Amino acid sequence: MSAAINKNKMIEWLDPNEMHEASLKWMSELKFIRDEQLFLNDLVKSYTLQLTDSEVFTESKEIIGAITTAEKEVIILMKKVQAHENQLEIMLDQIDQLKLEKEYTETHWELNTEMNSYSVHYRELKSRLFKLVTKVMKKDKRNRLLN
Repeated sequence: MSAAINKNKMIEWLDPNEMHEASLKWMSELKFIRDEQLFLNDLVKSYTLQLTDSEVFTESKEIIGAITTAEKEVIILMKKVQAHENQLEIMLDQIDQLKLEKEYTETHWELNTEMNSYSVHYRELKSRLFKLVTKVMKKDKRNRLLN
C-alpha cells in the first residue's frame, strides 16, 4: 500500500511488514550514526588544541555542543524506534484494535518525520565540523611550513 498523508490528516494504513522494514532501517541508520559520532569525537580530540584557537573557538564550541546534543538525541531516537518495533504485535495479532492500530500508525509517521529531520540536521552538523577541521588543518599546515 502506498504510504501517504492526505490534506485531511488521515493516515493511510501501511502493511505491518513495511513498518517493520522501516523500523529496521531506522535502527540501522541510528547505529551507524552512533558509530560515526565516536569517530567525530576522536576527530575533535585530535584537533583540540587547534579548535581552541581564538580565531575558531566560538564556532568550535557551538559545533561541539551541537554534536553533544545530537549524541543524546540519537540515543533517545534509538529507544523510540526500539519501543515502536516492540509494539508491532498490535498490527499482527489478528485482533481488531482499531484505536491502538491507528495510534501505532500515527506514531510510525511521527517517527518517520523525526528520523528525516534528525538525519538532515545531523548531516548539516557533520558538514560544518568537517569544514571547520579542514580550516584548522590548513592553518596548522601553513604554520608548520612557516616554521
